[in-house]
Amino acid sequence: MDFTECYGDTVSGVAAAARSGCRKRVRRLLKRGCSVDCRDNRGWNALHEAAAAGSKECVQDILSAVGARGCHAFVNSLTHEGESACYLAAQRGHLAVVQLLLKSHANINQLTNDLSCPLYAAVDGGHKEVVELLVRKEAEVNRTHTASCWTCLHQAVYKGHSEIVRILVNVCNLEAVDDHRISPLFVAAQYGQQECLEILVKAGANVNTQAADLATPLLIASQEGHQACVDFLLDHGADPNIACSTEWPQFPIHAAAEFGHIGILRRLTAVTDRACNRSNDMVSPLYVAVHGHQSKSVELLLREGYSPDAQDCTNILGLRSPLSVALCHTSIKPYSESVRLLIAAGATLSEEDWIYALSTDKTDLLQLILKHRWIPRPESLTRDCSVPHHQGKTVLKLQELRDLLCVALNQVHFAACWLPLLMEAGMEPSLLVQAHMLEQADTEVLNYLLEFVNWSTLSAPLKHILDRRQAEKTWEPRPHFGSIPFLYHMCRLQIRSVLGPDLLMTTNLVHQLPVPPSLHNFLKFRDIPDVSFPHSPPSPLSNRIQGYRSTHQHIYVL
Repeated sequence: MDFTECYGDTVSGVAAAARSGCRKRVRRLLKRGCSVDCRDNRGWNALHEAAAAGSKECVQDILSAVGARGCHAFVNSLTHEGESACYLAAQRGHLAVVQLLLKSHANINQLTNDLSCPLYAAVDGGHKEVVELLVRKEAEVNRTHTASCWTCLHQAVYKGHSEIVRILVNVCNLEAVDDHRISPLFVAAQYGQQECLEILVKAGANVNTQAADLATPLLIASQEGHQACVDFLLDHGADPNIACSTEWPQFPIHAAAEFGHIGILRRLTAVTDRACNRSNDMVSPLYVAVHGHQSKSVELLLREGYSPDAQDCTNILGLRSPLSVALCHTSIKPYSESVRLLIAAGATLSEEDWIYALSTDKTDLLQLILKHRWIPRPESLTRDCSVPHHQGKTVLKLQELRDLLCVALNQVHFAACWLPLLMEAGMEPSLLVQAHMLEQADTEVLNYLLEFVNWSTLSAPLKHILDRRQAEKTWEPRPHFGSIPFLYHMCRLQIRSVLGPDLLMTTNLVHQLPVPPSLHNFLKFRDIPDVSFPHSPPSPLSNRIQGYRSTHQHIYVL
């Protein structure tokens, strides 16, 4: 290689002149016999420089200097990156130079080291006129380029060059796919290229094409939040009920719910098959909305009639219910907005859900539950309540009450926190006056509970437990527990029995009784001293839940 004429940057004199587009200087150097094929450290010669600079005159003079005999090989000479002069001119949109090079027999389909070509480069740069020329000259339009196997049409759509897309849809394979089986239409939906999407659809591209992972254009547009693309796809035949995942039947509505695209979610709720709401072989979009911390999505789905209980997805996703997912996210902080929405909507409370509410010294979750749930009277506990709502609250079902009591009696350590709330919510205290409770409760909790009953009528086994604890000095009863209850206490117990603890404690029914107003608080048992919780630092909730699962015993009291 002759570098005798090179400058310090290893660019030859002719190449430097061509780079600056100085035709006079190029001609002068050529007359002096300077070489046109002298390469720099990138493998560029004078023709590459002239083509990249867009100097048609310099290109013409350099080709003339080579002569017809060596022109074909010279015009197709490549840089170290495999770039031809035609590629460099097309990449930069130099139409006249490309025309000249093609007349000189430049290889129109020459690939670079990274599998690009003049047409792909022109498409990438958005050079419409060059693309038109290359297509007219029959450049290969369906060859794959780049390691991802994209075609020119993929790249035009990705860049949003709609005018070039209009050209290519007439000559390209509309259903060409890359290494993930993604079509150009899918790319348009993914990147929100609405105009390109419309061109492709009108040209006949398949709106329901599926990638290797079964994702559809509608799903990807829903995931990325491209409302206009979603609307257009739905209006032109996109199916919102195609399963879009190899792992579980995911629909576009799931993507919209997970990423909180409310406008798209609202549109999809109207067209998605509601079988996904409760069917055992599907997954409710509530799951992904809760998992994605998208409370607005949760709110919309519930308002549109999606069940707060959904279906048990343990076998599909390892998730039992939307509420269980929301509570898992709540274990280290106050309950989330999704928890509030689900409970307010009547989500069924399982045994594990009650653990989150009762196995803690924090009462915010239990208060939330009791704000929206009605504890029915004892006579209703032997069957599921016939009325789903009472006083604007959802009535606890039989199984929910059983689970509540089972967890409560296994979490006596926290009874100082949850017992007053349950009593104020109208729970029948006799349900908690059980052997396990009397054996495990501390003095304050036990005394508080006994104030709600006629302690003189306890069964012999229960009295035996109390006597033993008193003898062992593990329980210090209040003085009046040693005598027959006072008449006024018997009277309020009778009133509570007649009215029902639920109505007495949670409504203003007591105010309608013909008794002095000063007795209202007494009849509601508000004279009983509060219970204080022994503030020993509790273990993390996750540990307590795990411990409960491994050690608790089912205590049936109903």
